[in-house]
Amino acid sequence: MKKIITTPKAPAPIGPYNQAILSGDTLYISGQIPFNTETETFILDDIKSETAQVMTNLSAILEAAEMTFENVVKSSIFISNMDDFAEINQVYESYFNTATAPARETVQVARLPKDVNVEISMIAVK
Repeated sequence: MKKIITTPKAPAPIGPYNQAILSGDTLYISGQIPFNTETETFILDDIKSETAQVMTNLSAILEAAEMTFENVVKSSIFISNMDDFAEINQVYESYFNTATAPARETVQVARLPKDVNVEISMIAVK
């Protein structure tokens, strides 16, 4: 059985999908982009700020599912420029314990929704 997870603290979907789906003990979080729901603006100042906003959005969804970053077992990072990898990684790693960090891939893509520079999706398990 699947349960739709949603929170006003993360961006509303911009298409036919949900913020997250909980199936059994596994949470599948849709890709999050750097949209700040409080100011209703995209955070595009620099790649670190963008990444921090994405992680804030992911945190809100995890919280809505009664989980934390410790529950994350897999992350997928999509970036528009691989030259930004080190700066993205600096922000990303601050949310995890290195010893228990999730599996992950980082992929450079030609373009992301709303022309942002980073999008991250996650899978978490209770």
